[in-house]
Amino acid sequence: MSLPINRGQSNGDAKNTHKIFRRIWLHRWLYLMLVPFFAYYIIIKFGPLPYMRIALQAYNPAMENLGVTSPWMEPLFENFRIFFASRDFGMLLGNTLVLSLLGLLLFPMPIIVALMLNELRSQKYKRVTQSVLYLPHFISWVVFHSIVIMLLGPAPNGLINNLLQSRGIGAIPFLESNTWFRFMYVIENSWKETGWGTIIYLAALSGVDEQLYEAAVMDGAGRFRQLVNITIPCIMPTVVVMLILRFGSFLDSNFDQVYLMLNSLTRSVASVFDTYIYDVGVLALFKPQPGISNYSYSAAIGIFRSVIGLLLVTSANAFAKLVGEEGIY
Repeated sequence: MSLPINRGQSNGDAKNTHKIFRRIWLHRWLYLMLVPFFAYYIIIKFGPLPYMRIALQAYNPAMENLGVTSPWMEPLFENFRIFFASRDFGMLLGNTLVLSLLGLLLFPMPIIVALMLNELRSQKYKRVTQSVLYLPHFISWVVFHSIVIMLLGPAPNGLINNLLQSRGIGAIPFLESNTWFRFMYVIENSWKETGWGTIIYLAALSGVDEQLYEAAVMDGAGRFRQLVNITIPCIMPTVVVMLILRFGSFLDSNFDQVYLMLNSLTRSVASVFDTYIYDVGVLALFKPQPGISNYSYSAAIGIFRSVIGLLLVTSANAFAKLVGEEGIY
């Protein structure tokens, strides 16, 4: 027995589809701007996913080029076992966690700067200050670190050390010491990225209802009370979402910055998962173990780091909902 066809519903679906396509065509230039975004994620993020299998294989590029699948490891998770058992694992995990925690301590900096900028009365001075703070972000890490070397490098090239020596004070090894490495990591990261991080918080601040401030003024609240009772609570959902997303890249130690700061004198505190993956998988500076493919070994390390990031994001999102805040899903 055939079911009756609901022609009214079919016509309604066709009309809705027509409206959707009409709206897309109306805003086609805005949608066109999304193409590079989707292309980036499809090519860079999702494209390599099928090749995650090489972490479980004795990957051989020559065999793959001939159309022959590389043999699977026996046991299957041997690359992971070798990495966890290696003497480098403890050092890499410790260094990565320390730098990630330092980066997490810097998380409030853009919020504080955004709140300070929001309190400025002069719009002209505010725009100039914002431009000056944004500028370092658009300089590549190579150029930025070169500037740091010119300022803090060893004499006779480093400006600061030249001044110290001219006044009879010994040179300070800012860039060549295990003691100074983490301090310099924080200073460079804060200097370059704090201004850029204020953008999203300034956008959130612009959405705060002005009537709330007017009501607070009528109740006799000063600027500080307005900040504590209105401004911060209103931007807190944005802060929570950004913090959750920050946990997703918790084990990412800013490869560009760390690799440029890495040298033989700082290696014991500067080597992290990102630099280790590059040294083993790309440069092949050493072989992890006879018979183990560098590509497979580095892929296993990358998967381990990604899994930890996923667990941290889901845990942070669950905790945010537990305390009554909005999560990312």
